[in-house]
Amino acid sequence: MQRRNMLRLLAAATGAVAAGLSLSAAAQGTYPTKPITLVVPFPAGGTTDIVARLVADKLGQQLGQAVVVDNRGGAGGSIGTAFLAKAAPDGYTLGIATASTHGINPAVYPRLAYDATKDFTTITNLASVPNVMSINPAVKATDMKSFIALAKTEPNKLAYGSAGNGSVSHMMGELFKMSSKTELLHVPYKGVGPALNDALANQVQVLFDNLPSSLPFIEGGKLRALAVAAPKRVPALPNVPTFAELGLPEVNDASWFGLIAPANLPADLQNKLHDATVKVLAQPEVKAKLEKLGAVPVGNTPAQFAAQIKSEVAKNKRIAGAAKISLD
Repeated sequence: MQRRNMLRLLAAATGAVAAGLSLSAAAQGTYPTKPITLVVPFPAGGTTDIVARLVADKLGQQLGQAVVVDNRGGAGGSIGTAFLAKAAPDGYTLGIATASTHGINPAVYPRLAYDATKDFTTITNLASVPNVMSINPAVKATDMKSFIALAKTEPNKLAYGSAGNGSVSHMMGELFKMSSKTELLHVPYKGVGPALNDALANQVQVLFDNLPSSLPFIEGGKLRALAVAAPKRVPALPNVPTFAELGLPEVNDASWFGLIAPANLPADLQNKLHDATVKVLAQPEVKAKLEKLGAVPVGNTPAQFAAQIKSEVAKNKRIAGAAKISLD
């Protein structure tokens, strides 16, 4: 009798578990049933926000629910990213990862409130944006070879402007110095705008920047582009070589913007979001708008994106260690 009761209890428990799994699968099968929040860890108006809103609009159409952008800027993207890390992994709170939030911040902030490789579920890298190194035309160098020769004859006489300590442009500048064995004076600004203005005025002679903000001034002859960080030459600047072509492949990484979720997102939701996002990135309208920004659609797998983040963190820790960059 006792054995029979135990078997009944076991069968009931097994049935309850199966029913629970069935309900979970059914619930996930109808996902999404309400609007999705997309956390952008930077203020409205920047490249991250522009890419996010473009993808959010089309992703909402793919999923049948609105994807609403929530800008939570501050601390180099750390505030919004930490908020995302603590959100429920139910597919209703997603976020944008960037080279800053998931590459640089883990390397330069000793007390970061999130782990870039453990606290998130990767969906896909949305787009990459070429970076560019340019100089004021008053600098007596016409190409990278002559610039490096000039910099080596005058250590720390040439200054480069960045968007601030620990920014993408700062890390790029330090990596360039390490790779080219040159010494440039770093001048940090509060954002790329002031740095760009001073490069145009020759207050700083060198600028490392995302291509979209520098491109109009390069095309107008107010800045001279020496190299782009991109897999291949940029159509808008066909005569400007990549860093890889110039023998500086380690500086050739473009900036990027990816889609992530909190850790432990169920695999079926991860796959559904990935598939829908890849379809968005393949749309001619989306590709055209991204290319207008100087961006290239990516759409890699979750595993490939996770590996990219891990590699970015390792690279930036190496740069930060060599340049002694640490922020509170």
